[in-house]
Amino acid sequence: MKTITADELQKRVEAGEELHIIDVREADEVAFGMIPGAKHIPLGEVEERSGELDATKDYHLVCRAGRRSEMACDILESKNMKTINVEGGMTAWNGETIA
Repeated sequence: MKTITADELQKRVEAGEELHIIDVREADEVAFGMIPGAKHIPLGEVEERSGELDATKDYHLVCRAGRRSEMACDILESKNMKTINVEGGMTAWNGETIA
């Protein structure tokens, strides 16, 4: 599984790169803010909603600390998706967030 630090991801977001970010936290957690442009798919829905994703794209997965996003990466990789786990999750994120 590929990984990226929250700081590295923040630099790429701020540089305006076209990224595909999935936030796998629960609704009450994302209410406190998400990375701009992120798509919210709670971990419990990742498998059933994997059809919404494009297997030709790389997906950066984020949660609160990195464990649930790692689990989501495993689920999506089993469906031949390309994933990158954001180490440290939102607890390590220092960039802008949107509600």
